[in-house]
Amino acid sequence: MRLSHLADYAVVLMTAAARYPAGARLSATELAADTGVPLPTTQKLMGQLAGCGLLTSARGAAGGFALALPAADISLADIVEAVEGPIALTLCSDSNNHECILDAHCRVKPHMGVVGNAVRGALGAVSLTELAR
Repeated sequence: MRLSHLADYAVVLMTAAARYPAGARLSATELAADTGVPLPTTQKLMGQLAGCGLLTSARGAAGGFALALPAADISLADIVEAVEGPIALTLCSDSNNHECILDAHCRVKPHMGVVGNAVRGALGAVSLTELAR
């Protein structure tokens, strides 16, 4: 399993935001400069992370983005899922009906949810506080 560039960048941005004092409002420009993530990508991800409830945003002179929760309450799994969607290692392990030629006789499919939950549990055990150290 490998994170996409966007998920990787989201982790970098959230980790950088967690290094600021609690409640600090940051602009996408500041975070892009701090992290090296290109500004258009930073802007896109900040909006996406805000839409998923991991960041808050405010407009105006005192505006910007801030963590919506304490860093200790945001996990690596939360960040990855905000960008990638639910953690599922195979197409058949989510609730959608995907066409697979093995579906009728696959003995692994019923267990893939367990594997996905284990991966999500491992990522969920890593807090943003730990990443920001």
